[in-house]
Amino acid sequence: MQITSSAFKDREAIPMNYTADGEDISPPLSIRDVPEGTKSLALIVDDPDAPMGTWDHWIVFNIPSDTREIAEGSAPEGIRGMNDFGKLEYGGPAPPSGTHRYKFKIYALDVNPQ
Repeated sequence: MQITSSAFKDREAIPMNYTADGEDISPPLSIRDVPEGTKSLALIVDDPDAPMGTWDHWIVFNIPSDTREIAEGSAPEGIRGMNDFGKLEYGGPAPPSGTHRYKFKIYALDVNPQ
């Protein structure tokens, strides 16, 4: 399974409009090669380089298994989880110092959490 963005490539800097210094909107995302039998998806965006440990920027689960595109500035259908900013929506990169890595992760689940 693969998650990509048309706004930036793997290991490239995230453009400013998707950060807290810009518009702080979520980037467009594409999901490919979802395994057969998947019942739902989960999306987690985090920063493993945060000073206090991994920092969650975006959590959405119970995403319909047929979701293949998430438009810029939108959230997929599903249940939003609380991020480390204390919000239920995307929170863009805002490192206190230095350069951080941001991991966009998509999971195929064999259940529909309720």
